[in-house]
Amino acid sequence: MVGMKLRTVRAALVAVLAAVALSACSSGQEDAANSPALAFDGTHVGAEAFTDATEADGVTIIDVRTPGEFAEGHVPGAVNIDVSSPTFADALAELDADGAYAVYCQSGNRSRAAIDQMASAGLTQTVGLEGGIGAWAGDVSTG
Repeated sequence: MVGMKLRTVRAALVAVLAAVALSACSSGQEDAANSPALAFDGTHVGAEAFTDATEADGVTIIDVRTPGEFAEGHVPGAVNIDVSSPTFADALAELDADGAYAVYCQSGNRSRAAIDQMASAGLTQTVGLEGGIGAWAGDVSTG
């Protein structure tokens, strides 16, 4: 009887240890997929994390500076939607509410305002570049 209880306890312990081990393995994979670099939660992140965000599948990069600033140099692949334009809200209405957006400006101030407006418009999967394009370490396109 004691031997049988001991085997049951051992079996339960092995099952718990196996579950913990499997959980740790899958948790590591989830952490990589949901790392702060890819957390589209409206926060501003450093250049490295922002670069990771721009490289994620399906992400739209939005430069919220003026068209003149955009022409002087922008993140490759970015679209220009000027946050100071009276048509900014209309442009937001054209965006997919389920989309993910990497947003930047010159210094980080306008992108914060843009992300706030985006959230109000139902666009909640956003990330901003702390320090703006001045913090961007990647290539810059002109034109």
